[in-house]
Amino acid sequence: MGLKALRERFATPAVSLLFVVLWSTGFVGARLGLPHAEPLTFLLLRYAAVIVLMLSLAVVSRAPWPQHPRDWLHIGISGLLVHGVYLAGVFLAISKGLPAGVASLVVSVQPLLTAVASAWLIGTRVAPRQWGGLLLGLVGVAMVVAGKLGAEFGWHALVPAVIALLGITAGTLYQKRFCPKLDWRTGSVAQFVPAALATVLVAWPTEHFHVEWTGQLGFALVWLVLVLSVGAVSLLNWLIRYRSAVNVASLFYLVPPSTALFAWLLFGDTFSGMALVGMAVAVWGVYLARG
Repeated sequence: MGLKALRERFATPAVSLLFVVLWSTGFVGARLGLPHAEPLTFLLLRYAAVIVLMLSLAVVSRAPWPQHPRDWLHIGISGLLVHGVYLAGVFLAISKGLPAGVASLVVSVQPLLTAVASAWLIGTRVAPRQWGGLLLGLVGVAMVVAGKLGAEFGWHALVPAVIALLGITAGTLYQKRFCPKLDWRTGSVAQFVPAALATVLVAWPTEHFHVEWTGQLGFALVWLVLVLSVGAVSLLNWLIRYRSAVNVASLFYLVPPSTALFAWLLFGDTFSGMALVGMAVAVWGVYLARG
């Protein structure tokens, strides 16, 4: 068995599973920190910490930087979408009362959007079985959200999550198309700088940059920087490079059940019987959609 075959058989499933678990904790980390800081202000703290950390690491390790201005542009645009639009949408949604588990469910519609867009824009072939799995996953998500909309949150909380969904979908496709080779250290700097600049422009007229420094906020910030922005994002970049866009996107159907488990353990969040069935349907959809 060749090196590539070994990677496909062992490394990729392990990386995929680790990515799902780590990515799921991001919604919980946002919920922990948001009571103590405005959403975009909290994001700016996270971006600043990631930029300083990854810039220092890149300099010490002499990591390769993008060689051409167009590479900087493409990486910056992907970062603006994957981090700036996506994270701002998620943080705003949760700050407006959207439960962490439901926020992850809304974003998990990404696989279906990615399949449609990749087939249309870059000619990716999506097999009938994958289409069936993606649609089944969408049904599972709808089963969970249907019982909660109106009863626990309103449209004002749901809209930012939908914007986050569009951002992560467009960003994943853009990175797959224009940034196939991305060093995880310098690439993070190139992605998070434009995301931070855009966030400042939006936060300046809308927030007061108030932060209540508490142990809970500190823990959430450290967790989101090290585990999410460094760990999970690096895994995502690896998966985007070595797997198809549809295959990578399908993993997001697994994030809601994982997020719901963490939210139940930490916050006591509960789900109805239909919601639990919906999660099971979504997981089955991922199984069918895998490439």
